[in-house]
Amino acid sequence: MGSRSVRLGLAACLLAPLAFADDAPKPPANKGGFTLFNPTPRELMRELSADRPDTTESARTVDAGHYQLEMSLVDYTYDRSHGETSETFRVAPLNIKAGLTNNIDVQLVFDPYVNARGGPTRHQGHGETEIRLKLNVFGNDDDGPAFGIMGFVKLPTGSGELSNDHYEGGVMFIASLPLPDGWGLGAMLEFDYVRDAGDGYGTAIVHTVVLGHNIVGDLEGYVEYVGVAYTGAGQTYQAVVGGGLTYGVNDKLQLDLGVNFGVSESADDFNVFIGLTYRI
Repeated sequence: MGSRSVRLGLAACLLAPLAFADDAPKPPANKGGFTLFNPTPRELMRELSADRPDTTESARTVDAGHYQLEMSLVDYTYDRSHGETSETFRVAPLNIKAGLTNNIDVQLVFDPYVNARGGPTRHQGHGETEIRLKLNVFGNDDDGPAFGIMGFVKLPTGSGELSNDHYEGGVMFIASLPLPDGWGLGAMLEFDYVRDAGDGYGTAIVHTVVLGHNIVGDLEGYVEYVGVAYTGAGQTYQAVVGGGLTYGVNDKLQLDLGVNFGVSESADDFNVFIGLTYRI
């Protein structure tokens, strides 16, 4: 009896892990072979992750062979400084993304319609265009920390006075970190090569931090700080605080709204927007 009991005990130990195999966390699937022309199967796609609505970009990319549209339905900015009022109203500024590989996507950012007023002068038409390329370094397919790098070039395609008629560009370093109790932290450091008010170029150093948390169901909220320091660009430090809400309708569609307030004299007084993200 003793020998039989030993054999039964060993068998139970060997079979026990199989009984709980479905409950054990599964390692991420190997998705390195998927490309723009060999799309990631839908069942292997990661959760929807958007660069909007906050200024801090996402460290994660669009799955290979899939597309994502991110846009504001309306975007309004107001500022009053030195006795002069300026307003900018944008309709459907958009970012169209395509997943090139599992960890690289390409993006086209464009302003179809801009109506801007500075004092008594008003200009309207389409805005500038950006081409961006994002690389996820790690953390693309899990819920842990993530890090990404994104470079961009701005093309002077704006109508008339809505363009500064010069090329600009920059690079962003983006990180995200899950925190206890459902909180999430994001941060970004960006270096931009920008045209100044004169005949030269300077550098804008953008630094952001954002804190987000689930509110109820698929509704989430965030608060964010954005700072911009300039060197050789003829501008003073800008500081902005903001916050907003996102609502995940399903795994393809997310709605959002937000507001930003300038806390430095050189920043716009406020900016409000409502938009969406849709993934194909």
